[in-house]
Amino acid sequence: MLDIAPSQQATTWLGSFGRALEAGDIEAATKLFAEDCYWRDLLAFTWNIKTMEGQAAVREMLKATLSSVQPSHCRVSGDASSEDGIIEAWFSFETAVARGEGIVRLKDGRCRTLFTAMSELKGFEEQKGPGRPLGIRHKADPERETWAEKRAREARDLGVHEQPYCLVIGGGQGGIMLGARLRQLGVPALIIEKNARAGDSWRNRYRSLVLHDPVWYDHLPYIPF
Repeated sequence: MLDIAPSQQATTWLGSFGRALEAGDIEAATKLFAEDCYWRDLLAFTWNIKTMEGQAAVREMLKATLSSVQPSHCRVSGDASSEDGIIEAWFSFETAVARGEGIVRLKDGRCRTLFTAMSELKGFEEQKGPGRPLGIRHKADPERETWAEKRAREARDLGVHEQPYCLVIGGGQGGIMLGARLRQLGVPALIIEKNARAGDSWRNRYRSLVLHDPVWYDHLPYIPF
């Protein structure tokens, strides 16, 4: 097994895992894990943030969720890597209601650690790329709204004709990022901030922009740093 290329090993394991899940064969899926294994799931299988430790916990989780989750289309993403006898590979998958991604680490042909996460709900995809809001629409229509007019109308309608589904407390970086994501998902949201302006939590503390984290961590959605 160690003489086989890492990507081939990962593809073989993931293929066996995917077939077992689609067939509802929980025992076959469980046997693909090492006895000392960990599966960390973010919403995709458990609709929770949960870690299963050991084969028994993996088996019980699959018994409780597999029939409703209906995982499928497990595919390796990119090339797998190998270091100190551990094969590591990213992969994508689908469930009955969502799309997800994960990472698997294999040792001696069996899974040592598995991470799965939901990335989007089917039918509620993030509005980005070709599906992003276009802003002003250039056409011969005297009644068309400008960006400012559309923004003012949305502000007037919120709480009157359209109720927020989510209340975000705090208009700092985290609140602004969450608000932007919710908007692109089509979720009406209201952000409340105790300071006069969004960003005053920085302005009132620092004389200049100060980042305490790696630069990539401080990127705002849809606005590259």
